[in-house]
Amino acid sequence: MSYNTFGHMFRVTTWGESHGPAIGCVIDGCPPGIPLTEADIQPFLDKRRPGQSRFTTQRQEEDRVRILSGVFPNEAGVQVTTGTPVALEIQNTDQRSKDYSDIKDKFRPGHADFTYVEKYGIRDYRGGGRSSARETAMRVAAGAVARKVVPGIAIRGALVQVGAEQIDRARWDWAEVERNPFFAPDAGIVERWTAYLDGVRKAGSSCGAVVEVVAEGAPAGLGAPLYGKLDQDIAAAFMSINAVKGVEIGEGFASAALSGEDNADEMRIGPDGQPVFLSNHAGGILGGISTGQPIVARFAVKPTSSILTPRRTIDTQGHDAEILTKGRHDPCVGIRAVPVGEAMMAIVLADHWLRHRAQTGR
Repeated sequence: MSYNTFGHMFRVTTWGESHGPAIGCVIDGCPPGIPLTEADIQPFLDKRRPGQSRFTTQRQEEDRVRILSGVFPNEAGVQVTTGTPVALEIQNTDQRSKDYSDIKDKFRPGHADFTYVEKYGIRDYRGGGRSSARETAMRVAAGAVARKVVPGIAIRGALVQVGAEQIDRARWDWAEVERNPFFAPDAGIVERWTAYLDGVRKAGSSCGAVVEVVAEGAPAGLGAPLYGKLDQDIAAAFMSINAVKGVEIGEGFASAALSGEDNADEMRIGPDGQPVFLSNHAGGILGGISTGQPIVARFAVKPTSSILTPRRTIDTQGHDAEILTKGRHDPCVGIRAVPVGEAMMAIVLADHWLRHRAQTGR
């Protein structure tokens, strides 16, 4: 299987399966001299870790990361990157492969089971193997390293919609994201989402969600026309996340309903003599190049395909069948997609920052 690497100058290659002994990644292109220890990475993995509330899978993985290569103490005794590949590993410790023995010969609707067999002629039925969202833990680990590459950038994500229930943007509070199990920026939505997801979970069903990621402090000039656009790579990064079915930048699809006057981000010269944008409908990117405004992107996550409700399918022998997926699954996989989205934004920005420096020397 090829295509396990993302990025150009900051390149992340992940490996491993959901029910294998471990998962890991190799980061190539990380500049030397950046302080880096496991303690810099672990807090981001802890945000994504399963089993932290009843609204996520109850698989109990500690997700402790180990740095295997690419770091060494400098003259001051601080562990820093050496410029060589940084290898990271997480042990899988709570696999329950027997949960999948009853469905190993059936294709789960909504999953990649059928397409994997059609393409490769073989699949790992234990939790989806390589197609499992378990792989995203390594993206989060790599994203933690990427955050240290680009100076002065703050990347934050939030859940803005669960099912049909949207937040009230007038009540947006970034501090609230850390205070509830949904990464919701609106305290008023938490009770409604709790009741809604309890109903979904008890029914053995699932629901989708929308995640918003904002990067503040990115310099103007990242990205390049025509085939190296920053928003193009953000869209590709988000679409590579499991279960993502749609991406938008700035106003996104809502811009189709705006007039040219409403959509244009007008400009003025500020008190310091620097350009100031009067709005940010473009989401911080024009012509594929960052403007210096906050970069704003959202992605839609489909309902979790593994549900307890019986569904019609076929088996590997070509017979009609029924299936229900037992085991431990997220009723809304979009919740744990928030730190994954942050990580992919960080990886894209680190890659583009290095590409920008290589091309312009700035």
